[in-house]
Amino acid sequence: MEGLAELFESAVQNNKPSSKRASKRKWREIESIKEKYRLRDELKDIDPSMEYDLAELDF
Repeated sequence: MEGLAELFESAVQNNKPSSKRASKRKWREIESIKEKYRLRDELKDIDPSMEYDLAELDF
């Protein structure tokens, strides 16, 4: 979950006021990353012997 942690850190570090559009875009990115992690975990539950790379998962 390194990518997710980096997004959260960058969101916290940007203390300047941002528009609602930028804020919504950032949350969409975060939700997309979370969804990739959930998908990877579900795939591992189905077949634990496989290794799944987040970059390979397409939506």
